[in-house]
Amino acid sequence: MPTFNGFTSSETFTAVPDTFFRELLSQIDDAEELRAALYAIWRIEHTEGPVRCLRRADFGEFASGVDKAAARGILLEVRNEAGEFFFLNSPRGRASVEAVQSGKFDPSQVASAPPVERSNVFTLYEQNIGALTPLIADMLREAEREYPSAWFEEAFGIAAAQNARKWKYVEAILKRWKEKGKDERKNREDAVKDFKRYTEGEFAEYFRD
Repeated sequence: MPTFNGFTSSETFTAVPDTFFRELLSQIDDAEELRAALYAIWRIEHTEGPVRCLRRADFGEFASGVDKAAARGILLEVRNEAGEFFFLNSPRGRASVEAVQSGKFDPSQVASAPPVERSNVFTLYEQNIGALTPLIADMLREAEREYPSAWFEEAFGIAAAQNARKWKYVEAILKRWKEKGKDERKNREDAVKDFKRYTEGEFAEYFRD
C-alpha cells in the first residue's frame, strides 16, 4: 500500500454537504458507491456552467458505483435519446433535472470535459501580495468557502493592476460581487475603471493601515 504524504497548506477545497457526513456516510456500506458519490461531488463542484451533469463515462474507474449512488438518491439519473446523464441531488441538480424533463434544456449540450483547474487562492496571494502567514492562510480558506473559485483570479488581478496589494481590498471586491451581483458581461478593463469606487467610496476604509 502506498503511503500518503499528507495534505499541503495550499490545498483547494471541495464543498461537501454536511448531510453527507450526518446521514449518508453511515448508510453507505459499499466502497464503490462511496467512491462514485464522492467523485461526483468533486467533479460537479469543479465544473463550470449553470447546468452541471456527468455521463457514465465521466466516472472512469469509479463508474461501477454509479447505479448504487443513483438508487440511493445521491445522484439523479435522466435518460433520453442522447444517453444517460447524472446530476447531484442538490437544489441545482433537481432544478436541472426539472428543466431537462420539461424540455427546457438538452443535457447533451453540456460538454464532457475534465474538471476545471482552479486558480489556487494561496498561489494568487503569494504572487500578487506577498508571503503567507498563518492568520492570512485562515482568512483565505474562509474566503474559498464563501466565494466562487472563479472570482479570485479577477479580484487579485484588479488589485495588482492598481498596485493595491492588500487582502482587505481583494476581499472588499469579493464582498461587493456577492452582495450586489457580479456582472459577467463586464470585462477586466471595465472592472479596473471602477478603482476609484473602491478606493474613494464605500471601500476606502480598507486602505487605512
